[in-house]
Amino acid sequence: MGSYIDGKHEVVLWIAERVPDGGTILDVGPCDGIWSDLIRTICDDVFIDACEIFTPNIAAHNLVYKYRRVYAGDIADLKYDHYDLIIFGDVLEHMTVEKAQAVLAYARDHSTDYVIGIPFEYEQDAIYGNPWEKHLQPDLTPAIFDERYPNHELIIQPRENYAYYHRR
Repeated sequence: MGSYIDGKHEVVLWIAERVPDGGTILDVGPCDGIWSDLIRTICDDVFIDACEIFTPNIAAHNLVYKYRRVYAGDIADLKYDHYDLIIFGDVLEHMTVEKAQAVLAYARDHSTDYVIGIPFEYEQDAIYGNPWEKHLQPDLTPAIFDERYPNHELIIQPRENYAYYHRR
């Protein structure tokens, strides 16, 4: 699934209000680096890193030119000190519930805030030669999201089947 563009502009404005000049952002699962491209249009004094599990995306999308640092690997294995903001754009649905909860718990302890972009009721198998594209939580709805991932607040729901949240 390609990420929806709907709502991204509003989320970037939301991010710009919360990340200070000189602040740090981690983009998890950047794919083509769209978040870096969009954030840099209005925030020119932030440091953006990325964590990409599907290493062919790093070269295919020139991610080393879009991010300060690119970590190749699983976000569940990445240990970091602190980020002002972490972006989980179309990421959690690719993990088991337990793994996603553990990743968010670590992020809660090591960031000021984070954004989650999540599709609802979306089945997807591995695509583009990427086995990590499979959705392991295709049953997500707003109610199930709230049950599995409490203490989050809706930023915007630009589509019936897609929403952005942040930590409460």
